Amino acid sequence: MLLSRLQDLIGGIYDVSIAHDVYDFLVTDRGHLPHAARSGTADEELLVAQPLEGSDELVMSLYLDPALLERLAREDPLTRLHAGNVAGNAGHDRPVSLLELEMQAEVDKYVASYWLLRRQFPGRFPAELRRLLFERTRVDPSLTSVSAALYREASRYAEKFCRRLEQTLSRAQGRRAYGAGESEVLAELRRFYRLSNARKRAHIEQCE
Repeated sequence: MLLSRLQDLIGGIYDVSIAHDVYDFLVTDRGHLPHAARSGTADEELLVAQPLEGSDELVMSLYLDPALLERLAREDPLTRLHAGNVAGNAGHDRPVSLLELEMQAEVDKYVASYWLLRRQFPGRFPAELRRLLFERTRVDPSLTSVSAALYREASRYAEKFCRRLEQTLSRAQGRRAYGAGESEVLAELRRFYRLSNARKRAHIEQCE
């Protein structure tokens, strides 16, 4: 199924074994979401909650609007990626999701999109991708100011990191050393993925 194939793509990029299937967390009916999230308007939302105060346990749901899934089924991004099937709108019920989670998700979106575009258009470098994902996105206006600030901070860190990845890949393109550039980026991504949240942000601050 499409979401599982996308999950496998990301797992392969980071060289990790994913223990859970994305469909285990998928919700397509807002009536099945926590009450506070049922009035949301975004067609994609990742909801993370801590059921008991002080507990290390997290409860996670991925809401995708049925119409969004239908569009993805009609226009499979694994076959042909374009602006219409790259998500560019973020929404959360409240800022209980970790900054690291949102930041990593933004990096994942860039990396998975780059790999799909390179596979589908091998002779073309997707120079517009970072602008599309980070400069032309919008924050859901229904979010609280705290939630919106969290998303913007995560997006700022992710954009910085992806800008450096883009520079590495672009230089390799200029030297016609595609394989070497992508291998270098894969190694960097796998190191980054395994860093703690604080170390990820410190690493990104060094990207200037």
